[in-house]
Amino acid sequence: MRKILIVGAGQSGLQLALGLLSQGYDVTLMSNRTADEIRHGRVMSTQCMFHTALQNERDLGINFWENQAPRIEGLGVSVAGPESQRLIDWVGRLDGYAQSVDQRVKMAGWMEAFAQRGGQLVIHGAAVGDLDYFARTYDLVLVSAGKGELVSMFARDAARSPYDAPQRALAVAYVHGMGPRPEHPEFDAVRCNLVPGVGELFVMPTWTVSGRADILFWEGIPGGPLDVFQGIRDPQEHLRLTLELLERFLPWEYARCAEVELTDEGGTLAGRYAPTVRKPIGRLPSGGLVLGVADVVVANDPITGQGSNSASKCAASYLASIVEHGDRPFDGEWMQSAFDRYWETARHVTKWTNAMLAPPPEHVLNVLGAAGQLQPVADRFANGFNDPGDFENFFYDPALAEAYLAEVGAAAASAGGGRSAESPAA
Repeated sequence: MRKILIVGAGQSGLQLALGLLSQGYDVTLMSNRTADEIRHGRVMSTQCMFHTALQNERDLGINFWENQAPRIEGLGVSVAGPESQRLIDWVGRLDGYAQSVDQRVKMAGWMEAFAQRGGQLVIHGAAVGDLDYFARTYDLVLVSAGKGELVSMFARDAARSPYDAPQRALAVAYVHGMGPRPEHPEFDAVRCNLVPGVGELFVMPTWTVSGRADILFWEGIPGGPLDVFQGIRDPQEHLRLTLELLERFLPWEYARCAEVELTDEGGTLAGRYAPTVRKPIGRLPSGGLVLGVADVVVANDPITGQGSNSASKCAASYLASIVEHGDRPFDGEWMQSAFDRYWETARHVTKWTNAMLAPPPEHVLNVLGAAGQLQPVADRFANGFNDPGDFENFFYDPALAEAYLAEVGAAAASAGGGRSAESPAA
């Protein structure tokens, strides 16, 4: 039985560990916190997982919260004008629903399931020296802990990393009591609110430690009016600032927040990091090799909501590469090939995310504007969150965008109309 060590108990590390267990591998998972410490700690992320990523969990039988978490059936975009009015407002419908489960709930539950299914769970903070010692007894070591000393083993890939500094200041609040979007009260949707030159607010339904909730997630351009959360330690002050900025820039979202309160004292988070792609292979002092997983090697800004989706897709890709490799050595050539296989998916996410961090060119504004009149455009953009590779076909190139909008417009005209959902709100 091949022995595999995974360091880091996030979406990718735990999903991969549970997948390997199901294939009969001897798996050890290292975490720096216990399940209870995670469950009762501070929120670690925002997350909205779309159909493909959710299916990876279903395939492993670890979709424990699917019947509890809200079913997110749409994704909407609003663009604010200089007077805080809505210049663009629409919602696209997803082909398969999305869901969000607080990682405190999911990771704690998965850790317990991993131990119950026969995995070896080690609660120990790992440094490079620890891995150098442990790695000698394992056939393969994977690093899925995306922060701290271990990441330094993986060199930055400058050719794939156009940014060397954070592009957004991030601030998250998990709340109870948020009202529905009046434009579509009959179904849940992620709402992306864009404030040109200032930043973005994302609102997403979620399932957390205290049940159904919503996530308010500001992404502020560094140095701008949203970049005010650094150093805020009081959760209530964090929420007050969140609501103050909502009232100033996005009054239609603020109107939903008359009765909001934090889900718990651990329900806020703030920070920033530079989007970075790294080389996938790390070398230990003794010469042993380790393979980086998910955001250890491809860390995108969360502006496109791809973090947990990418982590799931990386875990699924690595699982297939490991199983297909059989009893052969997990050498550097195999590690590079495993990453290259994942990169075929990840490269689309990185390209799209980096594009969304920049001021939108005219043809992108045309696509977003057309989605307010042509429901197929809104739906296609929304479903790109599940399959970012589709943006290659209509989003980046002005000529492709123009041709696509002309085609959809002509089809709508011949059918006698445009939208099949609510009209844009002014």
